[in-house]
Amino acid sequence: MKIIITSLISIVWLAQAQAASKPNMVFIIADDCTYRDIGCYGGQARTPHIDKLATEGMRFTRCFQAAPMCSPTRHNIYTGLYPVKSGAWPNHTRAYPHVKSIVHHLRPLGYRVTQTGKTHINPRTVFPFENFGGGKNPDMKYIDRLFAETAKGGKPFCLFACSNEPHSPWNKGDASAYPPAKVKLPPYLVDTPRMRSDFSNYLAEITYYDSQVGEIVGLLEKHGLSKNTLVMVVSEQGNGFPFAKWTCYDHGLQSAMIVRWPGKVKAGAVTDAMVEYVDVTPTFVDVAGGKPIKGLDGKSFLPVLRGETQTHKQHVFGIMTTRGINNGTDAFAIRSVRSTRYKLILNLNHESKFTNACTASPAFKSMVAKAATGDATAKRLVHAYHHRPAVELFDLKTDPLEMTNLAGQTDLKKVETRLRAKLAEWMKAQGDEGVATELKAKERQGRGRRQPKKK
Repeated sequence: MKIIITSLISIVWLAQAQAASKPNMVFIIADDCTYRDIGCYGGQARTPHIDKLATEGMRFTRCFQAAPMCSPTRHNIYTGLYPVKSGAWPNHTRAYPHVKSIVHHLRPLGYRVTQTGKTHINPRTVFPFENFGGGKNPDMKYIDRLFAETAKGGKPFCLFACSNEPHSPWNKGDASAYPPAKVKLPPYLVDTPRMRSDFSNYLAEITYYDSQVGEIVGLLEKHGLSKNTLVMVVSEQGNGFPFAKWTCYDHGLQSAMIVRWPGKVKAGAVTDAMVEYVDVTPTFVDVAGGKPIKGLDGKSFLPVLRGETQTHKQHVFGIMTTRGINNGTDAFAIRSVRSTRYKLILNLNHESKFTNACTASPAFKSMVAKAATGDATAKRLVHAYHHRPAVELFDLKTDPLEMTNLAGQTDLKKVETRLRAKLAEWMKAQGDEGVATELKAKERQGRGRRQPKKK
């Protein structure tokens, strides 16, 4: 009898020891934040907590998501699949019922997989998080309780803390720290009083998001979990101003990513490795000690985190669907592919006028009003936003803000041909039929069509 009891105690002790040795994971995501506006990326926003994490971990200079709007972006993260394959390509969308999420992959490895804050994902059967939502912003009391339970010997956790900042209407934070007259606007925005005012409020809300990051990191310290926790902070897609969110320019598709993991990730490291949001799930599974998952579009970048390599992917891809979004063009259909140097964008319904929630905003209307006065820069930028050519090609080395379209230039013909082939290959593999897929967008929105009642 003593032998049996001793054996049972040993099994329990071993299970607890293994759980304690497994790293915790915290993923913190902003909402509509252009990565270039964050302090450690050279931006104007004051982000002391994020900047400190960058000195303690690794800063990625080439992180991307596959869709420049909230719902498909979050489906990418949790499923490891690109938008069309998962079924979640328009906004306010849902994944196919057969799709598995990170919850299904990490739970068998002994993890509590939980989420707090903004959700924007469906259906719940695909995303059976232990906790789901709880408001627009992370519930700090819940996070405190979660950390306390693990610190007392509970299971390791994978927490997704999802902020709603700095999504408009930009009403949080101290805007007085960013006087509108001193704000530096990017050259693709028209300089108007409303634009400056809104940009000031937006920067203040980035600082507010930074305070949320600091609070979560502080809770890890409080419970003695910092050393055994991987913290990943990202900025999501670009902000709600023109030429960012809703577009496949880098202002819309590129993201900040900072990873701190004491003893595993070198402090102060910077990497140019190209990674995507679809790589998060396979990376976390790898960190947890799981085996590679077949059928995912993403792949683990754990070797990058460990400093074993400076490369990951050669190309990243983008898809934008205007059909079914607020104030969206009935069908515009944008697809893109980016190498380390060049970006190719195809506007498949370029004859249409490009509209979305941004074009209905007061800031954009102030651009239109200034254009109506005859201002040449305003007229050019307003036209460029509404009307796109069929093909856009940018040299990101010489033109990082994508201001000069090089499509059709003889000396870049081989580059354009090569990227077209790569994009076509990707679309085929995803089952993406371009315009035809765009026209099916409304079928993928909401929780699904109501089923007819049985008689």
